Amino acid sequence: MVFVRPIRAADLDALLELAGQTGYGMTTLPPDRAVLQRRIEESELAFSMKVTKPRGETYLFVLEDTQQQRAVGVCGIVSKVGGFDPFYSYRLRHERHCSAMLKVDKNIPVLELTVNYDGPAIVGSLFLLPHFRKNGNGRFLSLVRFLFMAQCPERFDPHVIAEMRGEIDPQGRSAFWEAVGRHFFDVDFPQADYLTMADKEFIANLMPKYPLYIPLLPPAAQQVIGKVHPDTQPALRILTDEGFTFEQLVDIFEAGAVYGCDVSRIRAVRESREAIFTGPSSMTLGSSDWLVSNASMTFRACKTAMEIVDDRAIKLESQAAEMLNIRPGDKVRYVSLRPGGEKP
Repeated sequence: MVFVRPIRAADLDALLELAGQTGYGMTTLPPDRAVLQRRIEESELAFSMKVTKPRGETYLFVLEDTQQQRAVGVCGIVSKVGGFDPFYSYRLRHERHCSAMLKVDKNIPVLELTVNYDGPAIVGSLFLLPHFRKNGNGRFLSLVRFLFMAQCPERFDPHVIAEMRGEIDPQGRSAFWEAVGRHFFDVDFPQADYLTMADKEFIANLMPKYPLYIPLLPPAAQQVIGKVHPDTQPALRILTDEGFTFEQLVDIFEAGAVYGCDVSRIRAVRESREAIFTGPSSMTLGSSDWLVSNASMTFRACKTAMEIVDDRAIKLESQAAEMLNIRPGDKVRYVSLRPGGEKP
């Protein structure tokens, strides 16, 4: 059995192990003990704070295997970007170039640098050990973030995005970086990607300010713009199932696509319901097609079968209630694991 909970200091070794297996391009999970320890501390602080307005807090969750009593997956949310930590991206747009004399009328694709100082929220840091990528665990780990956002809407910007990892080869080489970024930063892609976790000021100092005309880039660089790494395709399918769409933005380093959605329109947020746990079910419950969480900041969530008593009450298996750390009378929030699943 697995369940999700907030990360804690004792998870550092497990998180370092997870980060060591992510491969290149997972900016928020570098295999650096000091950086990961700082991220854990920031998350613990965020969960402990009384928040009425998002100010860039980081929330990290781990998927714990009850047999190993160890974190085997991780995911996260940044409540809002901006302020002293702006969000940089390239916006994909088209410029019209025409000449009546030559009978030419063309729309030229262009990448324009954008800097966002006021939102949105970001979901990311999603990684699961290969052995646990089964039984809907990946979808569970991804959607649990939205259940938390539905329970605590005041903590998050009303719009959320996800930066999808772009096409990078096994050696950490990005065709887009080689065509653009390397000329300005004079470092390899993995090093530049890592440096963004420490300080983004170098981006403002070195990044080209003028639009990039895509047809002037090498074909290899053009082909990866807005593309998603093969290992990230399953995560993208989950997000698009939930309502995320391409924002016409790409990462400034490797040109991976940025997808987004208003929080209120995310399927798992829109369809989730709050109810009272009334006790263990006496029925033989079906498949584990429900995502259920408690309603406290000592957040717990699990994938389970469930009995709906009425619009405001549910029953669970005893093991699920134990994992959620709830007793009869406690509030829970629940939603079907998949779009088109059973609804209350």
